[in-house]
Amino acid sequence: MVTKHSIRIIILILAALNAVSANAATSLDRQPAIKPDYASITIPSNIAPMNFAIEEEAASFTVKITSGSDSKGFTVKTSTDTVNIPPAKWTNLLKKATGKNIYFEITAHESDGTTVKFKKITNHVATDPIDDYLAYRFMRPIYNGWAKIQIRQRDLTSFDDSRIIHGKKFGNACMNCHTFPNNEPDQMAMGIRGQYGVGTLLAMDGKVQKLGTKWGYTEWHPNRKIAAYSINKVRQFFHAVGMQVRDVVDLDSGIVYYDVDDQQIRTAPALTKPDRLETYPAWTPDGKWLYFCSAPILWEDRDTVPPKNFDKVQYDLRRVSYDAETDTWGEAETVLTAEETGKSVLIPKISSDGKYLVVCLTDYGCFPVYQPSSDLAIIDLDTGEWRKMPDTVNSEYSESWHSFSSNGRWLTFSSKRIGGLLTRTFFCHIDEQGNLSKAFILPQKDPHFYDSIIQTYSLPQLVKGPVQYSEKELVRAALSDEQIEASLPVTGATPKVKEGDDPWQQVRE
Repeated sequence: MVTKHSIRIIILILAALNAVSANAATSLDRQPAIKPDYASITIPSNIAPMNFAIEEEAASFTVKITSGSDSKGFTVKTSTDTVNIPPAKWTNLLKKATGKNIYFEITAHESDGTTVKFKKITNHVATDPIDDYLAYRFMRPIYNGWAKIQIRQRDLTSFDDSRIIHGKKFGNACMNCHTFPNNEPDQMAMGIRGQYGVGTLLAMDGKVQKLGTKWGYTEWHPNRKIAAYSINKVRQFFHAVGMQVRDVVDLDSGIVYYDVDDQQIRTAPALTKPDRLETYPAWTPDGKWLYFCSAPILWEDRDTVPPKNFDKVQYDLRRVSYDAETDTWGEAETVLTAEETGKSVLIPKISSDGKYLVVCLTDYGCFPVYQPSSDLAIIDLDTGEWRKMPDTVNSEYSESWHSFSSNGRWLTFSSKRIGGLLTRTFFCHIDEQGNLSKAFILPQKDPHFYDSIIQTYSLPQLVKGPVQYSEKELVRAALSDEQIEASLPVTGATPKVKEGDDPWQQVRE
């Protein structure tokens, strides 16, 4: 006989079963969409928290972050799309996970009590740390002038970001081509130009001095006493249509080098051939070879912009031997030709172990940041074999301005992959066999940061620590009338660069 009491029991049991069914998580066989794309990447063990936004619809989310050595990990709950990872817990987890995987397990919660559990996101923590700091150029996109240019530095272990120098401190000037020997923050060179003159700030040995000559693309010899740099007669011009309407040509260029001990500028025949354009110097870690880019000059008129056949100029990769003890140079030899690649080979950068060299490959010209065709390629210096980097590193837009970490295991570079217009800083890991991990963007505290900022991040340089010179010291030298005078060596190939006659000239975006 069914009583009222038994009916009540049945109703309660059915309600409980319904509640269990409603709260049971539905598992999806796909990863959630997150932004930035921090999935299937290799990261340093000393990187700042990789905060992200979840691009899925739900009332709230739970994110469990674990590792191969810590299955318990920690949990982050959020009622928005934003996941802010606690820095202390993140740092502790990465220390334990070095050489292992970490996991993001994301569960979405609906207001009606239903839950959806996504397939976990797996990332790898490399055994190779990255240099603690990144120096970069922060500026608006440039068309026919410059304003509010800064050189800044970011602590990669946190979100601390500080200014090295701002152009507004000395007449809203332009600064570019910052460079450090061996990734060391105690020595730096930086080109400047504006109402207080054109020159180079040289910060070393605890003091900042101004040189009366402008350095272009610069790289320090490993002995820290010699800086090879280009002198370029560079001009910008515009196309009427296209994804990138800006373009750049070097009407003339050559490579010279500055000796800080005797304060002299010298060159070598291999670096200033009268019928060729030489640019982008790069030293090997032992200082015995200087790699550079070289192209034939396809025009007689070195003043008309754009010159005839500007879009047919393609650079080869060359190198020349150098003996620092005797200050003697060998003959130039070709390493990789434009004919072989079908592209213009630009911006050679060499890993600290001397095993790998990375270049940009563009359809033509000398300025890859303005070329959507620009991709990164890697050369094995032991075998001479080269290959384009995979699509997990390259994109449909420009990759450029790359540089290595001090241990040679990390590459940072500028990319326009987000929308094709603004450069952002990316990183990828390169192991000892030359295998490349998927690139990831510089983490920010707010994962929506890149949605609204219109300034570009350019010329990223990895540095072992914060720059050891204050903005006050740098500005004082820039404003000073005192400067080191060093004359360019006059040869038949010396570019006739008239500095200051173009408001855009020598500006590097």
